Amino acid sequence: MSASPSRSAACLATVALIGLAAIAAGQSTEARLRARLSPVPVESSNADKITGKGAATAVLSGAMLEISGTFEGMKSPATIAQVHIGQRGVRGPVEFDLTIVKAPSGTFGGSLRLSKVQIDSLKRGWFYIQIHSEQAPDGNLWGWLLP
Repeated sequence: MSASPSRSAACLATVALIGLAAIAAGQSTEARLRARLSPVPVESSNADKITGKGAATAVLSGAMLEISGTFEGMKSPATIAQVHIGQRGVRGPVEFDLTIVKAPSGTFGGSLRLSKVQIDSLKRGWFYIQIHSEQAPDGNLWGWLLP
């Protein structure tokens, strides 16, 4: 037995109102972010060892953050990829490890469950991705996750 047209319309209106209320309360269920990864020499003495570029996309759905990306052109193989937290332009502590292809070019990614504090920091633009390599153990490429 199918629902009456008026009942179906009432259900759709209720769902729409719940969605609008969540958005109005700042509780949007999904956010899309991007990062452009570029070389960041830590010291002038290692500037010639740090090359390459990359890009990442991230989707926040509820408390889950899905990150995927690519990188290329590094002078030595990648060793680790991590998500750090810190105000833009300021290095910060590691929050999460990502999986990465251990080669000069490849892919990285991960599925992360965030706390409310981490979600707020992400929405402020305080998450960045950093890829380390054999010749640049302090970090080869990094980029901020931004809307």
